[in-house]
Amino acid sequence: MAQIRLKDVSKTYKGGVKAVDKLSLGIENKEFVVLVGPSGCGKSTTLRMIAGLEEASAGDIWIGDRLVNDVPAKDRDISMVFQNYALYPHMTVFENLAFGLKLKKYPKGEIIRRVNEATEILGIEGIVNRRPKQLSGGERQRVALGRAIVRKPKAFLFDEPLSNLDAKLRVQMRAEIHKLRLRLQTTFVYVTHDQTEALTLGDRIVVMRDGKVQQCADPMTIYDKPANKFVAGFMGTPPISLIHGRIVKKERKYYFDDGKFQVKLVEEMYRIVAPYEGKNIIFGIRAEDIYDKLFVSEASPENTVHATCEVVEPLGSEVYLYLNSGKSSFIARVGAHNRPEVNRDMDFVFDMSKVHFFDPETENTII
Repeated sequence: MAQIRLKDVSKTYKGGVKAVDKLSLGIENKEFVVLVGPSGCGKSTTLRMIAGLEEASAGDIWIGDRLVNDVPAKDRDISMVFQNYALYPHMTVFENLAFGLKLKKYPKGEIIRRVNEATEILGIEGIVNRRPKQLSGGERQRVALGRAIVRKPKAFLFDEPLSNLDAKLRVQMRAEIHKLRLRLQTTFVYVTHDQTEALTLGDRIVVMRDGKVQQCADPMTIYDKPANKFVAGFMGTPPISLIHGRIVKKERKYYFDDGKFQVKLVEEMYRIVAPYEGKNIIFGIRAEDIYDKLFVSEASPENTVHATCEVVEPLGSEVYLYLNSGKSSFIARVGAHNRPEVNRDMDFVFDMSKVHFFDPETENTII
């Protein structure tokens, strides 16, 4: 069994700096869980406490049915892959892969079998006699993965393993890690600051901030139903547009008013926003839920916004438009054919069934 459980785990450094604050998390056998958040949020510290490289200041950590708080890292039966690969420069790829097994005094035949199996899985059979300086970044990453695979641990821990790779190679290695997970059928805990990696790899995502869990859910729930303003703003590319304004009521209908434009809420939201009538509120809408009115067959004036296009950012298959309504800024994602001139005034339609509202004081999600 490779279940991992953390109960009220905290890490406090000298000077009272609290890196992780009463974190509780259950990771199921064969589950792929991603810890994501900005630098300094405590995600790597959490991973290092699971690995035994950091001692928890409080709380309990279980791997399977074993409490491991006082168990050394070498005896926890987990493998960790680091950001910097940590390969021995004077050893060949084969020797790097075999080194940990030799330390544990595995028979020579078993070592060769496990190394050959790992190199076949990762497609690096042709480089086993090279040294790390002769390898590309992607090859070094595969060797680092291979060194973890040969141990056949209960769980794999990844600490931002793709951060040193270029954009194209990161996409390729994400696919390789996904294939690896399907083939090995074991537990993965993966740390990253890249929300794209989190959304594409994880069965569940744990979004962290200031040492605390902000939300733990499957990728689509995190994206479509964020728990608060921070999660909504952190997850998604481009980031969600957040606009400050008020809820107003006219003729039994509720509107969001930012001072320059008004858009009507869908009726299903009326009951929830009613307590905020006349009060300040934060409105959130994602780029894919904003449409150029020219390409909308039936657009109501009650969800149409007039804005100026300030920046056009073509990305090949799509275009990001950075827009200003006179008071608020927002981003629209449109098709590759839609490239308006800068400073052009345009009309945009908001899909009001997809919008979010956040309490300005607590920053928690209202809708």
